[in-house]
Amino acid sequence: MEEQQIDLNKNAQAYGNVAVVMGGYSAEREVSLKTGKAIVASLKRSGVKVTAFEVHQFSSLLLEQLKHFDRVFIALHGAGGEDGTIQGLLECIGVPYTGSGVLGSALAMDKFRTKQIWQACGIPTPEYWLLDKSSPDYDQQFEAFFADVGSNPKLFPLIIKPAEEGSSIGVHKMESLRELGPLLEEGFKTASRLLIERFVEGSEYTAFVMDGKAYPVIRIEAKTGNYDYDAKYVTGDTLYHIPCGLPADSEKLMQFAALKAFESLSCSGWGRADVMVDENGQMYFLVVNTVPGMTETSLVPKSAAAAGMSFDELVLKILDTAQSEKLSKPKLETEEVQA
Repeated sequence: MEEQQIDLNKNAQAYGNVAVVMGGYSAEREVSLKTGKAIVASLKRSGVKVTAFEVHQFSSLLLEQLKHFDRVFIALHGAGGEDGTIQGLLECIGVPYTGSGVLGSALAMDKFRTKQIWQACGIPTPEYWLLDKSSPDYDQQFEAFFADVGSNPKLFPLIIKPAEEGSSIGVHKMESLRELGPLLEEGFKTASRLLIERFVEGSEYTAFVMDGKAYPVIRIEAKTGNYDYDAKYVTGDTLYHIPCGLPADSEKLMQFAALKAFESLSCSGWGRADVMVDENGQMYFLVVNTVPGMTETSLVPKSAAAAGMSFDELVLKILDTAQSEKLSKPKLETEEVQA
C-alpha cells in the first residue's frame, strides 16, 4: 500500500497546478457548485495540487489568475461553461482544459444545431420545430409549426424547452394546443429560442463516452415518468439500472451510436448522450452533455463504476483530457509599444 501511495503522488505531481472552475451564471449554477466541490475533494484525495474558483462571471482578473495554472478542470454547466465561452477564453490564454473544444461545446449546447447535424448524419432524433422570438422569421416559424400540429392531434404530447439549457431546466410537456400560449409565454421569459419536439413514449437511457470509448449504458426510471429537474436532483426516488436491461447487441449498438452522435458534433474528451427507445425498439437521441454532472451520485460516475473505475480514478482520467495539443492558438502575449 505504501508503494502505491508513492506512485500516486508521482502521478499527481505530473498534473501540475490544477484549477477547478465552478458556479457560473447559468440556471444550472447550483448543480455546477455540487459538481465542482466533488471534483476538488477527489483531486485532493489523489494528491493533486488544486485550487477551486467559484465564479459568477468571466472577468479579466479571473483570466489573469487562471493563466498561471497548468490545467483547468471545467465544472461549469450550461451557458458560459458548455457553450464554448470559457473554452475560448482558456484557449486565448493558452491553458489546457478538460472536455470538448470551442466548436464542439457550442454545437452541443445548441439543441437546434445539434438536431440539424444529427439529421444530416443519419442519427435518429425526435421530430422538432424551432421558435426563435428574436428572428425576423418568427411568424413563419410559428405558422409552420401550427400547420403541422394543428390538424394532427396524434403528434401530441410534445416537449417544449429552451434551445440552449441543460439539467432539464425549463422543460415542459404539452398535451394539447390549448397549453401552447401559456408555455410560450413562460418559456420566452428566460430564453429567446424555444425548441418543440415530439415526445417519445418509452424507456430513457444515457451513455457515457470518454476518449473514444463508450461505457456501460444506464436505464433511467423516474417514478413520475418524467426525468425532469426534480427527478434528477430533488426527489431522490429515481431508479438507475446497470446493467440497463437491453440485449447485449442492442447495448453495443447504442454505445456505437452514442459515439457517433458525440463525434458528429466535434465533441471530444468526455461527455454523455441521452437516448429514448420507443416501444418498437427505435432509438432517438435527445442531447449530448459536454460537462455532465460529477457528484458521486451522478450518472457518469455510476457508469464508470460499472466498468470498475472508482470516482477518483474517473476524475483523473477526465483531467487527462486537458492536453495542450487541443489548443488551436498560441498563448496571447502583449508587448509594450515603443513611442
